[in-house]
Amino acid sequence: MQIDVRHASHPEAVRGYDTETLRRHFLVETIFEGGEIRLTYSHYDRMVIGGATPFGAGLTLTAPTAIGQETFLAERELGALNIGGAGRIIVDGVSYDLAKYDCLYAGKGARDIRFESADAANPAKFYLVSTPAHQTHPTVLLTREKARHLTPGEAATANKRSIYQFIHPEVCQSCQLTLGFTMIEPGSVWNTMPAHTHDRRMEAYLYFDLEAEQRVFHFMGEPQQTRHMLVANEQAVISPPWSIHSGAGTKNYSFIWAMAGDNKSFTDMDHIAIADLR
Repeated sequence: MQIDVRHASHPEAVRGYDTETLRRHFLVETIFEGGEIRLTYSHYDRMVIGGATPFGAGLTLTAPTAIGQETFLAERELGALNIGGAGRIIVDGVSYDLAKYDCLYAGKGARDIRFESADAANPAKFYLVSTPAHQTHPTVLLTREKARHLTPGEAATANKRSIYQFIHPEVCQSCQLTLGFTMIEPGSVWNTMPAHTHDRRMEAYLYFDLEAEQRVFHFMGEPQQTRHMLVANEQAVISPPWSIHSGAGTKNYSFIWAMAGDNKSFTDMDHIAIADLR
């Protein structure tokens, strides 16, 4: 297991970041590495994101020093969404099979978490998101069919998309974690435009289902001090509460979004008119 720690940045400091510094603080370039668990610990709401890519022997989630506990979920909850081949997650001896686009929620107090692939030649890729938890909720397998499905946007504004809400108050109980994914329809490229912030929650994005030569322009920063990063397939972005978070791809793409903070209200956001962005 490898873990990287990212500290919070003040918005006034970010105004002066060059491209390299911006990427070092907010972009996670390697999420999935064969036969490994890779994690990034953010001091924004102490969210942990990462990936588990098990081969034949499987992988066990242990507690690195940054977690400060005997077990990883002693005071945390976990969401795991599979974007690879078929696999399974074993939680305290109970096995859950996950196809691509299936999700598992594991509650506070689960002790033994193990990841396996059904076929080492086509390994599962479990994207992991963990946040602090104050009470225990049951472990739940959430297939794509069980997710809350929304279809906002339209072709005329190049933002027609499908949103699948998995860890969401209307689908699965959690302490503070919300998680799902969005698929941009062919012919559309934009997500979250007009842009917004939500100062009460931070967010993280994993971009995926993007061809190797394609990129997503991820827009961030204060509404009147916008910045951008070029993001490749299976790379993640840490989005601070004070920042906008919008993307435009050179082709359609998908992304996993996850939030943590003061509430779990998906619609709690402060909208910014396009004409007011700078």
